[in-house]
Amino acid sequence: MLTNLFLVLVLATATFLAKASDLKETKLSMYLQDISDVGNPNVTVIPVAGIAGKAWTVTQFGTIFVTDDYITETADPKSPGVGRAQGMYVTAGLDGLNSHVMISIVFRNKEYNGSTIQIQGISQQFVPGTEVAVVAGTGKFRFARGYATFETYFLDIPTQYSVIRFNVTVQHH
Repeated sequence: MLTNLFLVLVLATATFLAKASDLKETKLSMYLQDISDVGNPNVTVIPVAGIAGKAWTVTQFGTIFVTDDYITETADPKSPGVGRAQGMYVTAGLDGLNSHVMISIVFRNKEYNGSTIQIQGISQQFVPGTEVAVVAGTGKFRFARGYATFETYFLDIPTQYSVIRFNVTVQHH
């Protein structure tokens, strides 16, 4: 009986390892066009909730933002579009230094149209680069797992416009 159980475990492990080796790895580099000036008709990030009586800012604990950033192939906002980064983030650190990010990358380009990558994790807001987890995906990225890095490429404080370099490494089926 114990021998049979051992054989079943060995077979299950071999099957799992064979399937795991079928994974593809994809590396992507894209740019988020982020406009947070609520007076701009093309705004892509807005605060939607926060602590009553406090300013809803990126450094105020409890502030919730919704985003729908345009994603491009290069840093130039006129370069070909890749898709949208849609989701939300919450200033989750009491000191205002960390945000909890929940974003879906919705691809609209020819190669990955209709596929998504789901991002989640803590983003350190004032460091040159930060890393979050890829927790899922759909379409060509079904069962995706991996990581993504965000790096501020360009920042114009007066217009509240920034370009964020976004690199993703995922394993998927």
